[in-house]
Amino acid sequence: MIERRAPDALLLIVTGLLTGIGIVMVFSASSAVAYTQFHDSAYYLKRELLWAAIGIVALVAAMRLDYTRIRPLTIAIFIVAVVLLAAVLVPGLGFMEGGARRWFALGPITFEPSEFGKLALVLFLAGLFASRHDGAASFPRAGFWALAAVGACFVLVMREPDLGTATIYLLTTFVMLFVAGAPLLQLALEVAIAVPALVGYITASHYRRVRFLAFLHPWNDPKGTGYHIIQSLYALGSGGLFGLGLGQSRQKFGYLPAQHTDFIFAIIGEELGFVGAAAVVLLFLIFAYRGIRIAMRCEDRFGFYLAAGLTAAIALQALMNIGVVTASWPVTGVPLPFISYGGTSLVITLFSVGLLASISRGQRRAASALPARRRKVS
Repeated sequence: MIERRAPDALLLIVTGLLTGIGIVMVFSASSAVAYTQFHDSAYYLKRELLWAAIGIVALVAAMRLDYTRIRPLTIAIFIVAVVLLAAVLVPGLGFMEGGARRWFALGPITFEPSEFGKLALVLFLAGLFASRHDGAASFPRAGFWALAAVGACFVLVMREPDLGTATIYLLTTFVMLFVAGAPLLQLALEVAIAVPALVGYITASHYRRVRFLAFLHPWNDPKGTGYHIIQSLYALGSGGLFGLGLGQSRQKFGYLPAQHTDFIFAIIGEELGFVGAAAVVLLFLIFAYRGIRIAMRCEDRFGFYLAAGLTAAIALQALMNIGVVTASWPVTGVPLPFISYGGTSLVITLFSVGLLASISRGQRRAASALPARRRKVS
C-alpha cells in the first residue's frame, strides 16, 4: 500500500489565480494589436488557452509523479538542454526575431530552449548538491561543477542574446549555492568575479550600455532607449488606485510595446489600478512563501534543493519583470511568470509548479514503512 500526502492546496490555488489573471490580461492587452495584425482580436487568447491547457496537463502529470524518480535523469536532462541552447544558435535551425535567435519554429509553433534550460539547470544543481552530504560546502566537488554548469548556460544564452534569462540563471544558481551551504567567502568571490564580468560585457558596447542604464534617466532619450520605460510609467500612472477598467487601456493601442508579453504588468496597473497590481504582487509573495515552506518541510535533500531552486527561479523572474516595468530594474526582457503571453514559458512554469506540488506530497513509500500511528486501518 502506498501513502502520500495531499498536494499543497494554497500553492495550487495561487497558481490557478495567476494563470487565470494571465489569460484574461493577455486577451485584454493583445486584442488591439491582434486585430490590427491578424484581423482577430482573440488571436493571442486562443493560443494562450491552448498553451494553458497543455501546461495544466503537465502540472497534473508532474504532481502525480514521484519527484525522486527524476533524480537519476538530471544529468541527461541538463545535457539535452545545453545541446538545445547550442542548436538554437545555428542559422537555419534557430528562428530569429527582433535581432535575437532564441526559438525553434515549426510552423506556427515555437519553442524557446532557454526556458527549458532554467528547469534543467535547477534539476542538475539539485541532483549535484543532493549527491553530497555537505551540499555545496566543497568547491572542488560541488561548487566548481555548479559554476561550470551555469557558465555554459550563461554563455550560450548571452549569444542569443538574452541578458534577462542569463541573469535569472546566475541569480538562481547563487540562491541554490547559498541554501546548499556554500561558504560565504566562496559566494563573495563568485560575486566579485561575476559582477565585473557582467558590467564589462554591458559597457563594451555603447548600445548595450545606453540601453541598460536607460531606466535611470529615461527622459534623456524619450523616443529611443527610454521609450519603453516612459510608456510603461504612463500606463501605471494613469491607472490610479482602481484603474481605468478591464479592457479600457489606452497604452495598448500602439503606444506601449510588448504590452501582452514583457510589459503586461503595466497594462494590469493601467486597467486594474494600484489595487490590481498589488494583488498580483501579493499572489507572487504567497507563491514564494509556499515554495519556501515546501522546501523547509521536505524529507530529503534532493527535494529540498529542487523546491528551493524552482521557487527562486519563478520568484526572481517575477521580481525582475515587475522591476523593469516600474523602472526599478534595467530593461532585460523577461516575461512575467504565469501572466505574460508565451507558450514555452507557461508550460515550463506550470510543470515546475507540478514538481513543487509533488515535493509537497512527500516521497512515495510503502505504508508499512511508516510509523504505526500514521498507518491507515484497512
